[in-house]
Amino acid sequence: MLESVHSADAPKAIGPYNQAIRAGDFLFCSGQIPLDPATGELVAGDVAAQTRRVMENVRAVLAAASATFANVAKTTIYLIDMNDFAAVNDVYGSYFSESRPARSTVAVAALPRGARVEIEVIAEL
Repeated sequence: MLESVHSADAPKAIGPYNQAIRAGDFLFCSGQIPLDPATGELVAGDVAAQTRRVMENVRAVLAAASATFANVAKTTIYLIDMNDFAAVNDVYGSYFSESRPARSTVAVAALPRGARVEIEVIAEL
């Protein structure tokens, strides 16, 4: 059985999807972009600031399913510019301690709302 997961501390979905879906012992989180959950607007600042907001949004969705970054098994990072990789990697890495998930990083032509970074995660519950 699939169960929708929602956090008021993460931005509302901007399309016909859920923030996350619990499927058995797994949580599939939709990609988060750097939207401020209070305003629904893109946060100001460089790609590091955007990445921090993305990771805080991911944290909120994980928490809604009683999970943390320690539960994350796989992430996918989408960047509009691979020159941002080092800055994104620094912020991203600060959210994981010994439990470092598998990861893919993909360059894309554009992201919703003009975001520079989007991150999606799969977690084991």
